[in-house]
Amino acid sequence: MTRAAPGAATDEATRETSAAADEATWASAAAGAPTTTAPPPAPPAGPKQARSRVTRRHLLEAAVSCLAEHGWAGSTVGVVAERAGVSRGAAQHHFRTREDLFTAAVEYVAEERSTALRELFQAGPAARPAAVEALVDLYTGTLFRAALQLWVAASNEEQLRPRVTELEARVGRETHRIAVELLGADESVPGVRETVQGLLDMARGLGLANVLTDDTARRDRVVAQWARILDAALG
Repeated sequence: MTRAAPGAATDEATRETSAAADEATWASAAAGAPTTTAPPPAPPAGPKQARSRVTRRHLLEAAVSCLAEHGWAGSTVGVVAERAGVSRGAAQHHFRTREDLFTAAVEYVAEERSTALRELFQAGPAARPAAVEALVDLYTGTLFRAALQLWVAASNEEQLRPRVTELEARVGRETHRIAVELLGADESVPGVRETVQGLLDMARGLGLANVLTDDTARRDRVVAQWARILDAALG
C-alpha cells in the first residue's frame, strides 16, 4: 500500500477549495453579479481627528466672538488663535486665509443657532408670540453683531464682498424656511411670503437698534404687536 507524501492531502484540499471558489466566481459573473469584493469599512476617527475637529470648532467660535467685540479691523488670525488657545500655525492649517476663517465662522454659528431653534420647537409651529420672539432673538446676539461687522467689511473690500454676499443669501434662505415652519405659514397664499419676509426685515432692524443701546422695552412691545399682526394675516 502506497502512502501519500506528507502535505499531499493538504495540497489536494487546497486545490479543491480554490477550484470551487473559481467556479463560484464564474457562476456569479455569468449571472451578472459583480465579482469585486466590497471595500473594508473606514476605520473610526482616531484621537488626532477628534482633536482636529475640536480645534476647528474653537477657532470658529473664537472668530465670531472677536468679530462681535473688536470688529473686522481688530480681528486678525493671530488674535483669534490666541483666544482659541491654539498657535497661529494651527489656525492657518485649518483656514488658509482670514476670509476663509471668518466666513466659515459666521456660517458655522448660524447653522448652530438654526439647529437649536428647530430643536426648541420640535413639536411643530409655536405660539405666535414665542415664534416672533425667537426669530427676533436671532438678530440681537453675538452672531448678529459678528455678521454685521462682516457685512460692513465686505462693503469696502472687493475680495471679501462676493463671499459674504453668497453667505448672506444662504443664511437668509435658511432663516426664512425656519420662520415659515415656526409660524405655520402657508406661502401658497398670496402675500404670506412677503409677510414673513417683512417680519425678518423688522427683526433685523430691531437688531441694528440694539447695537448701540439696550432696546429691550421697545422691542418687547414691537414683538407683541407683530404677533397680533401675524395672527390676523396668517390665520
